[in-house]
Amino acid sequence: MAKSPKPDKTPKSDKSRASADDAPQIDIGLSAGDRRKVADGLSHFLADSYTLYLKTHNFHWNITGPMFNSLHVMFEGQYTEAWTALDAVAERIRALGYRAPGSYAEFAKLSSIEDAAATDDSDWREMVRQLVLGNEAVCRTARKVLKTADGAGDDPTVDLMTQRLNIHEKNAWMLRSLLA
Repeated sequence: MAKSPKPDKTPKSDKSRASADDAPQIDIGLSAGDRRKVADGLSHFLADSYTLYLKTHNFHWNITGPMFNSLHVMFEGQYTEAWTALDAVAERIRALGYRAPGSYAEFAKLSSIEDAAATDDSDWREMVRQLVLGNEAVCRTARKVLKTADGAGDDPTVDLMTQRLNIHEKNAWMLRSLLA
């Protein structure tokens, strides 16, 4: 009869600490300080993006009146695209070695976009106005992050922010055109 292996008597806390200690330090060609600055900026960008996503989804659900179908479809396209982008931003923060914010409380502290106050569901112009302002706020935050990332030589973040700027500038233009 084969002997059963002896149980590992190393306490669980020692095992997890050992594996964390065995992980190599992040060495991706950016200093820890630069990674921190970029990750901080991306955290603000993520908060702005999530707040805008939530506001857009809210308006999609609650729009009423003669512009219902047009705006319902437009808002759905915008929040669907935004949802996918949120993951890319959070994963970039993680790749830089930092924790991505992920709670409403964290987003509220970091976001430059005001929460959607109770809006009259039939006031489509106010909804569109708020989304124009939200997309423009996301653009301003993206430009700050892009400048920081460019100064650090963080090309992947520069690329990500350039892509997001393209989307949010276009969204703001399309929404603003409805108000002309």
